[in-house]
Amino acid sequence: MGFYKLVKKTFEAERKQRSPLYKARLIKWRKTGTVERVERPTNIARARELGYKAKQGVVVARVKVGRGRRKRPKPDLGRKPSKSGRFFSPGKSLQRIAEEKASTKFPNLEVLNSYWVGEDGNFKYFEVLLFDTSHPAIKNDRSFSSLIGQRGRAYRGLTSAGKKGRAYV
Repeated sequence: MGFYKLVKKTFEAERKQRSPLYKARLIKWRKTGTVERVERPTNIARARELGYKAKQGVVVARVKVGRGRRKRPKPDLGRKPSKSGRFFSPGKSLQRIAEEKASTKFPNLEVLNSYWVGEDGNFKYFEVLLFDTSHPAIKNDRSFSSLIGQRGRAYRGLTSAGKKGRAYV
């Protein structure tokens, strides 16, 4: 069994058994902000699968997204009767919302991909992989060269989660 396969298995077992380490992580993450830059990926095997490389110009951010349906302000003016509800489904996944939040927080970076890292009663946590399109190390890397021209990837549904939401995958 290869190293990354073993790491993947360990990460999955940790989550299923609700190990003390996993619980401690969730408690710590709950107290942090919505979008936090992290030094290295929590699940290195999954990050590598999605294109992460430990090099300058590649950044990892952990994003906290509230679970459940989206709440919107109560309407105070005239409206169509069918639009009078307080809750609605936004038509996109929480993972896609997390990617958009990360993209807004870091306007000079583009979203490469993202993956799930945990959830508790109130929040789901995703790690979003971002890259700097103007960094020389990224410009000279073949695996990133086709993505450099794509601006606003997260908003246009060009990431993996976005393509799933648009029924491309």
